[in-house]
Amino acid sequence: MGSRDQKVKWSWSSALIGAASATAAASLLSAKPKDPTFHLISIDLTSLKLNLPVLDAELMLTVHVTNPNIAPIHYSSTTMIILYDGTVLGSAEVKAGSQPARSCQLLRLPARLDGMELAQHARQFFSDVAKREMKLEAKLTIEGAAKVMWWDHSFRVHVDSFVTVDPVFLDVIGQENKSQMDLFLT
Repeated sequence: MGSRDQKVKWSWSSALIGAASATAAASLLSAKPKDPTFHLISIDLTSLKLNLPVLDAELMLTVHVTNPNIAPIHYSSTTMIILYDGTVLGSAEVKAGSQPARSCQLLRLPARLDGMELAQHARQFFSDVAKREMKLEAKLTIEGAAKVMWWDHSFRVHVDSFVTVDPVFLDVIGQENKSQMDLFLT
């Protein structure tokens, strides 16, 4: 019966620290991840390579990437596929890297376009050159992890980009980007 007669000592500072810790943990665990955004800024022709009977083009794509989430991310290397008229025209390499929380950065992606594939669509290409409007599609899947406190959350982001470029000056005329993120809690 001695334990019933003892008074519990109340501490406001302990209660406030406990409440703040519980609130912080709940907000971190319940924060809904947001899809990153991608925006093609520029396309620069770096070289033309003679690959008889056609020319292959090497480009540098500058992409603006925003991580709107509260956690930094680390991602593995991958390849972006570039399509023209429904056919794979080329690819761009994305090197493994990381990005801080709630930040923006520019990625410079080396790309190569296959002249033989473009030759298969010569009629459409010359029509696009005459209109100075060429529609391309790019597909990319990035996998990585976001670290929240001591816990790594694996993720996969799939991006579909629909880009209209001026095939003469390689200016980006318009684009629509759709991304879908899958978060794995295991």
